[in-house]
Formats: sequence, structure tokens, C-alpha cells
Amino acid sequence: MIKQDALAVLPAQQDAIWWLPRHERKLAESVSMEQVDLVFLGDSIMQAWETEGALVWDAFYKSRQALNLGFNGDRTENVLWRLLHGEIDNIQPKLLILLIGTNNTGHRMDSAEDTAEGIKRILSLLVEKLPTTNILLLAIFPRSAKPTQKLRVLNEEVNQRICSFGDNDQVSFLNINHCFLDEEGRLTSDIMNDFLHPNRNQYQIFAEAIEPTIARLMSES
Repeated sequence: MIKQDALAVLPAQQDAIWWLPRHERKLAESVSMEQVDLVFLGDSIMQAWETEGALVWDAFYKSRQALNLGFNGDRTENVLWRLLHGEIDNIQPKLLILLIGTNNTGHRMDSAEDTAEGIKRILSLLVEKLPTTNILLLAIFPRSAKPTQKLRVLNEEVNQRICSFGDNDQVSFLNINHCFLDEEGRLTSDIMNDFLHPNRNQYQIFAEAIEPTIARLMSES
């Protein structure tokens, strides 16, 4: 039997019926694109660029030959599986943006150490497969209404670990969580209705917060 603390680093598919077909569609999409310069990789917060964030995506990223590899419910091990099964093969984007981990801490309550190790494995694989691509690792977004609640604290513990993964060379780290919180660190329902996923109007905030870093790492500024 696999120990739970190994799950975050053991590549695995999700068992959701839609998951593997989405993976196959994304393989086909990357092949069909004349060029891929920008990749978003992660979980439902990234997948929602196709729904809640679609208009903002068109405004900020469509002209940049962007590919969305966000999958609802993904944990670190699911991203590892996708990377090992072709999702970034045969492309060399200028920039890849990674946001992952909240489903490790939330669904399974993995320790901060285990979630961080899963993220580290993803970064190692990205560096190996995309040696010329800049990688932007985002801090796991805040969840739960109050800063003292268990899942908020756990995500922050992960962020305290992964902030050191930026090497000031190929991998950069960026924390934009203050954009979603009030002065007392509270998360309100008008920002994230379920205290986890940004509302539709927050994708503009998300895009504006990361735009200077995107432009710099894509050598646009």
C-alpha cells in the first residue's frame, strides 16, 4: 500500500471521466498551434481562464500564442503524470506559469512538506523538458475566509517553503495573494464566492498582477 506522504510525488491520473479526454484534447491543441509562447499549468484556477476568465484571457494572452493546461481538481501528482505523457513535448515556450498545490492541502490535507516536494518535482521536470523556458511559480492562492483557518495556514506553510524554489535564473517565484485579501488578511465572498476560486471579476485582477512579470520574462519590456 502506498503511503499517503508519497502520493504528491507519484505521477497519477485523476479518475474523473472527463480528465483523460481533456488531456488528449490538450495534446492535439498544442500540435495544432503554429507556435506556443506562453503556457498556464495547474488546477481549476488555471482551467477557469477558459470560463470565468475567458474575456480577460482573450485580452491579455490570445495574441501571445498561449496554451492553457489547467485541469480542475489536479494535485501535484496529476500534473507530473501529464508532463510525463506529452503535454509539453515538442514545444519550447518563452514562459510557463505554474499554480498548483491547493488540492493537495485541501482534498487530502497533505503536509506542507509533501506538497512542496510535489511542486519541486514538477519544477525539476519542467527544467529538464524545457531548458530554454522561463518558469514562473505562483504562490498557492489564499483559501478560507480568515487567516487563522486551517487550510489557509496550511497553504501559507507551503508558500513559505516554495518561495525558495526561485533560483533567479530559470525559475522565478511570485506571490500576488495580497491582491485578494483585505487589510486584515480576510478573504471575502465578493472575491472568491467559495473562498477558494476567484470570481469572474477577479481574473482581471489576476492578470494585471502578473502582467509586469510576464512581460519581463517574455522579454517584452
